[in-house]
Amino acid sequence: MKEILRLEHIQKFYGNRGNLTKAINDISFSVNNGEFVGIMGASGSGKTTLLNCISTIDTVSAGHIYLDGTDVTEIKEKELARFRRENLGFVFQDFNLLDTLTVSENIALALTINKAPAEQIEGKVQKAAESLNITDILDKYPYQVSGGQKQRCACARAIINKPKLILADEPTGALDSHSAQMLLSTMQSINEQLKATILMVTHDAFSASYANRILFLRDGVIFTEILKGGNSRKAFFEKILDVLTMLGGGQNDVY
Repeated sequence: MKEILRLEHIQKFYGNRGNLTKAINDISFSVNNGEFVGIMGASGSGKTTLLNCISTIDTVSAGHIYLDGTDVTEIKEKELARFRRENLGFVFQDFNLLDTLTVSENIALALTINKAPAEQIEGKVQKAAESLNITDILDKYPYQVSGGQKQRCACARAIINKPKLILADEPTGALDSHSAQMLLSTMQSINEQLKATILMVTHDAFSASYANRILFLRDGVIFTEILKGGNSRKAFFEKILDVLTMLGGGQNDVY
């Protein structure tokens, strides 16, 4: 299977010499095309910093990140926004939808910014909306739809450009359990049917159980990783809970 993402000895420091905080301390791993990888860890373990570095929102202090062979740590500042638009899809905890645009216009945003032809935009929006079962709300505004529908709109926006990598930061954080389960099932089907590569940061073992592989971070390093393999999601969920216990407590009191 083709490797799509590779991190080599990533480090991220904050502060100065007198008061230096190592948010990420020499992390290396790779992700293959079509994988669904979860990243877990306690607050302050470095998981969000890691995601921000991969997404080029933050810069690394040392090391290299390669996306489909391109060293993203070498991309010039003025070219970063375009690189993100063309290669990355984002799903945020708080949806990040624009209230003044309809659901359809929110999904189409990246295409509009890239000045794609209008007829091309319409077809792609329709296709993305169909895959996420939200065609009936395309003309509504974000404030007129539920949290779960907003998040599926955010998912449609993330896949519209067929990005090389989808980055999800606590995507179920603002959802009730039913909406969260629907979103996770949707992300799983995007991964399986569209072969989308997903990297998801989550503190929630239930959410993580939808992934195929989990990296556990502690104090800025990879503590361990586990693979779903042939396990059922329930068995994988139990396995995740076991590692969380080993990390220093149950899900509710550490995460």
